[in-house]
Parts: sequence; C-alpha cells; structure tokens
Amino acid sequence: MYESDELNKIGQRAKTVKRIKNAFIYFCLAMWAVIVLFPFYWMLLSSIKSYATYNSEFVPKFYASSPTLANYADAFTAVPLGRYLFNTLFFTLVTTAVMLVVITLAAFAFARLDFKGKDLVFTLFLALMMIPNELVIITNFATITSLNLRNTFTGLILPSVTSVFYIYLLKENFAGVSDDLYYASKVDGTSDLRYLLKVLIPICRPTMITIIILKVIECWNSFVWPRLITDKSDYFLVSNGIQEIRENGFGRENIPAMMAAVVVISVPLIVLFLIFHKKIMEGVASGGTKG
Repeated sequence: MYESDELNKIGQRAKTVKRIKNAFIYFCLAMWAVIVLFPFYWMLLSSIKSYATYNSEFVPKFYASSPTLANYADAFTAVPLGRYLFNTLFFTLVTTAVMLVVITLAAFAFARLDFKGKDLVFTLFLALMMIPNELVIITNFATITSLNLRNTFTGLILPSVTSVFYIYLLKENFAGVSDDLYYASKVDGTSDLRYLLKVLIPICRPTMITIIILKVIECWNSFVWPRLITDKSDYFLVSNGIQEIRENGFGRENIPAMMAAVVVISVPLIVLFLIFHKKIMEGVASGGTKG
C-alpha cells in the first residue's frame, strides 16, 4: 500500500513537471509569435490611419480611432502600383513556369538516365552552390548587358529560370521512386517523357508544389537583380516600386499610404503561405527522405 502511494505521488509529480514544462514552452512560443507578428500588425494599423491622425500622434497608439481606406486609393493613384503588380505577376508566372520545365527535365536526367560522366557533371553542378551570389550577379549582368537585354522582361527572367538547389531536391525525390516502376514502364514501351509525366510527377507532387510556392515567393520578393537590370519604371517590380515610392518623397511624407502599398504587396504572399504551408513542410520533409 505504501509503495502504491509513493508511485502515485511520483506519477503526479511527473505530470505536474510536464505541465509546467509545456506551459513554459507555449508561453515562449506565444511571446515569439507576438514579436514576429507585431510588425505586420503595425503595418496594417498604420495603413488605416489618416495622414493627419498619424502625424498628430506624438505617442503612437495601438489602435485606430477613425480607420480609413483612403490610403489605399492614394497608394494606387500617387504611383503606378497597379503596373508594378502586373509586372511582378507576369515575371513570377513566366519565371516559375519556365524554371519548372528546366529543373524537372534536369532532375529526371540526373535521376534516371545513364550517360557518361553523369556523376562528375552532377558533382560540378552542386559545386555551383558554393559560388557567392554576388559573383553570379556580376556575370549575369555582364551577359545580359552584352545581349542588349536591359530593361526587358527577357533580361529579368533569364537568370532565374534554373536553380541548383531545386534540381537537387527534385532529383532526390525522383531517385527515391522504386526502380521497378521505371523498368516496368519500359517493358510496356512507355517513353521516358511519358514516364516522367504520368508516374514521377504525380508521385512527387508535394515536392513540386513546394518548389512552385518557394519560387513564387522568391520572384515576388526579388529586389537586387530587378533593381540592377532595370532603370525604367515600365519594368519595375513591386519591390523596386516600393523603393521608388520611398525615394521620390511620397513614401517619406505620407507614411500611411506607404504602409498601404506594402500591405497590398504583402497580402498575396501571406495568403499563399497560409493556404499551402502544410504542403511546403510535406514537400521539404519528403525531399530529405528516400524510399
């Protein structure tokens, strides 16, 4: 009886410690969430404050007493924000589509096709990941300039249509699919392209979706390369457009309208991530697991 009471006390003590530990972990996670999300809240809050209210607040308030959407209208009328959004959407869709074709074919070649020097070529290909991005940008800039492709969508898109990391990630997924499926398809007379389209891509769909989402985010947030290769507003992306808004005085003077423009630009990516975040984690996890 005495031993049973002692065991119960030990069990209760262990449960209490576990509860305290979990409460502490959740408290830390909640505090971290507040720290991470606060800039987004402040951005949204500032965007719905009137220009006069924002400038009259010597001590910033954490609420809007008279919310307004006039700043969003100012963001679209003061600068060609609609054109920047269209340019970014066009750049993102075309770049992602072309890149998906390139990396899928490259990953399939490295995963399934046999050709002389394949391992050496793939090793050298992976070595490209060790080259600093600054060196690649310089080379791309010299190439695009020599081809007279500055201030063109072609010049914006071409350097972004491939990715060593995405090829490696997809290649590992393709290689993880059983060889028996490939050999069975060859016995049935299926071509390599048909096998890729009908077997590999459906099986590796989570990784494909992950790559698409990550590439869309990368293109939407692209700043250095568009800033370097374009100096005409007709080809500005949203990131460059925001920089122009800040530099031309409008963004510095009318902070609420500037925040409204940032909200308009940020919302598509936030919604995209919230919808597909499980797919992203699933694709990354499957990319590191073979078999």
